[in-house]
Amino acid sequence: MTATTTRPEAVPGRPAGDFSLDVERRTVGNAVRGYVTRLRSGDPGALPSVLGLVVLAAIFSQVSDRFLSANNIGNLPGQGAYIAIIALGLVFVLLLGEIDLSAGTTGGVCAGFAAQAIFSKGLHGGVSGLLYWSLIGAMVVAVALGLYLRCRTGPAVVAVGLLIALTGADDSVLLALVLAIAIGCTVGIFVGWLVADVGIPSFIVTLALFLAFQGVLLFALKSQPIGINDYELWYGLAHDNMSPAASWAFTLVVVGGYALFTVLKSVRATAAGLAADTLQLVLVRAGLLAAVGIVLTVLANRNRNTNAFLEIKGLPYAATVPIALMIVTTLALTKTTWGRHLFATGGNEEAARRAGIDVRQIKVTAFTLNSGFAALGGIFLASNTGGAQLDLGAGNILLFAVAAAVIGGTSLFGGRGKPRDAILGALVIVMIPNGIGLKPNLGVQHQEVITGLVLLIAASVDAISRRKSLSGR
Repeated sequence: MTATTTRPEAVPGRPAGDFSLDVERRTVGNAVRGYVTRLRSGDPGALPSVLGLVVLAAIFSQVSDRFLSANNIGNLPGQGAYIAIIALGLVFVLLLGEIDLSAGTTGGVCAGFAAQAIFSKGLHGGVSGLLYWSLIGAMVVAVALGLYLRCRTGPAVVAVGLLIALTGADDSVLLALVLAIAIGCTVGIFVGWLVADVGIPSFIVTLALFLAFQGVLLFALKSQPIGINDYELWYGLAHDNMSPAASWAFTLVVVGGYALFTVLKSVRATAAGLAADTLQLVLVRAGLLAAVGIVLTVLANRNRNTNAFLEIKGLPYAATVPIALMIVTTLALTKTTWGRHLFATGGNEEAARRAGIDVRQIKVTAFTLNSGFAALGGIFLASNTGGAQLDLGAGNILLFAVAAAVIGGTSLFGGRGKPRDAILGALVIVMIPNGIGLKPNLGVQHQEVITGLVLLIAASVDAISRRKSLSGR
């Protein structure tokens, strides 16, 4: 018997020898079936957090008729922006299967230094000489260490903060906030080095910092809280809103940018004979995003203040800043080599190392981003609370941020998660105290119990879906 080989039929416009998979066109139906398949294989994605939002909204709307009012919904971003931002940073380290227990206190310390710098007309005159020069020395070492570890962005941010501190320009509110983020990146470089190079478990390193930073904050504030309500830029982060025109411009940029990016991607892939989503699927997704964006912007541009003498309109900055950060981080994770290496490292560190990925550099960069986001989260937390208190960032702040990331769909075991998870999870977390606060006869103990149960359910879903995914291989 003579062996014969079969050749794929020629397809007009496709080079000979191409596989059919290379030119697969995903339709709306294929996308729906693919999502159902992912659910069955143990990847629920954002579904648990979305269901949680619906259930909590239904429950609290029965608890108080004020819950779904425009004024209360408009207050949610300001109350939860700091959780979303800290959780965004935690997504990077959770993707690696690591943890940062100091994210909350890191944010508190960084915001404390910024508040002292503004209040004292420069950090050099606001803290003791030993603390000031210790901070300067740590930042200098962080720049050198970051460059040694082949990182670029983190050391660059720290260098900018170092220049601000040394020149005394930190008496400006904006530059003081930049300095706070630079201090956060300094912390992240050291944490990443201790974890990735020295080999200390991230749990131990960050637990030590969680304890130490509560004392450092007292030194930074000289055991006296500093109010920030008089600093309009800082106070406005959690309390001010875009103008109606700026709100529409923001929505147009987000929706239009997404539509343009996905349409061009589909057209280019089709022209190159590669697998791509059909134009119909792309337009359906863009249409859904546009519908959501338009509805939210219309509602936000209505007056939601019960006080007739003052109108409150526009998208809150506490919503637009986390959304903008989510978009940037999503692009970094999905459209860059660094992002692919991060996922690979989180999925299997040893395999990533053998594939030539600089695992040490990936970890240091992830922790640097995490601490930088923690600093920004601390800034928003101080804006929300009205100042840098002596316990800023301590307590349940870190637990809420971790819970937000996990509830949103980020796996505690590494290798699976999206920045979107942090935003959705933060909404779930902030809805709990908000809804309970509308019912005076419900004490704070209800908030603690409900939050704990929601986190336990989310972690259980994560563990079960992971086991199901592994068993299906």
